[in-house]
Amino acid sequence: MENNFKMIAKTFFGFEEILARELQVLGAQEVEQGVRMVSFKGDKGFMYKANLSLRTALKILKPIYYFRAYNELSLYKGIQGIDWSKYLNANQSFVIDVTLHSDHFNHSQFVALKAKDAVVDQFRDRYGKRPSIDKDFPDLRINLHIHDDQCSVALDTSGNSLHQRGYKTATNIAPINEVLAAGMLLLSGWDGQGDFMDPMCGSGTILAEAAMIACNIPANINRKEFAFEKWNDWDNDLFDMIVDSLMKKVKEFHYTITGYDKAPSAVMKAKDNIQNANLDDYVTIRQQDFFTSEKETRGPLHMVFNPPYGERLDIEMERFYREIGDTLKQSYPGTNAWFITANLEALKYVGLKPSRKIKLFNGKLETRFVKYEMYEGSKRTKFQKDTNETE
Repeated sequence: MENNFKMIAKTFFGFEEILARELQVLGAQEVEQGVRMVSFKGDKGFMYKANLSLRTALKILKPIYYFRAYNELSLYKGIQGIDWSKYLNANQSFVIDVTLHSDHFNHSQFVALKAKDAVVDQFRDRYGKRPSIDKDFPDLRINLHIHDDQCSVALDTSGNSLHQRGYKTATNIAPINEVLAAGMLLLSGWDGQGDFMDPMCGSGTILAEAAMIACNIPANINRKEFAFEKWNDWDNDLFDMIVDSLMKKVKEFHYTITGYDKAPSAVMKAKDNIQNANLDDYVTIRQQDFFTSEKETRGPLHMVFNPPYGERLDIEMERFYREIGDTLKQSYPGTNAWFITANLEALKYVGLKPSRKIKLFNGKLETRFVKYEMYEGSKRTKFQKDTNETE
């Protein structure tokens, strides 16, 4: 299709495959995985749909120009090779975000300044006036990516990172990023076809993302704005049409989603956030210490959580992780339990063998996302039952 153009969805390390799958399901063309990114093609309506729907994308960029630059002058000329009046007028504001992996340029701020000069000078030469810089609420956010001498200029279609869903007003000390939470859920195989639990729910992020996946609610439906809403070609009617069509695909959920936290303040925050996301019909949260709890549902239970890890728990690390293992073993038969930890040493105290270990990053912290399968009865009887059924 003539109106299709290339876009790049940025993501976290380890989520490239699930983001590619999300894009394919949405209907993207020419989907290709990279490192921390997936490229694809679609039209303007698809750009709106991708921003609204993608659970594991941090940003969606629209590349508009490629050139080579070895020094300050070639960088300036390259940026001036773009007709900026197509995207911006002299009364508007812009900002340039720079990603740098190059021996030719040392400082991203210097590169951003030179690129800004090239844009501003083009307007001043042509129209006698220039657009202003606004780092917080620009009309146009430009992304400049330099790798060696290869320069890619893209328009940022999203604005603020897409993990800022718009439902979270209250957070705890170390809240989990919404994109990280959604990616963990999708990696764990959560599809809404059963009961779900987060036994250490904090401010409720994993619960909210689990409910949105279960009901096929677009990830960013609660978000206040996207960068493309300030663009010259913004089409409000098309956007409303996309929203309507996505909301028609929301489905019913017939199981339970439960959150525990032993801190009353966390329970209050989680309840507020779930209410903000309009998910309180699907999610139940209560004050409860996981270590004194028991499984309350009959069928298989899907569990995903983010136990506290860090300096505050250093002294009790051994006991804390041993209690996780003991509680799962004694009180949660028929459960697939997944959790993420940056404390790789602590995993040996769980006392259970993980059936899967996936390397992820929580910010700059290297983590492991681990799965423990708790069978009904012993693993041996489960194995015997499976063998008998196949004979």
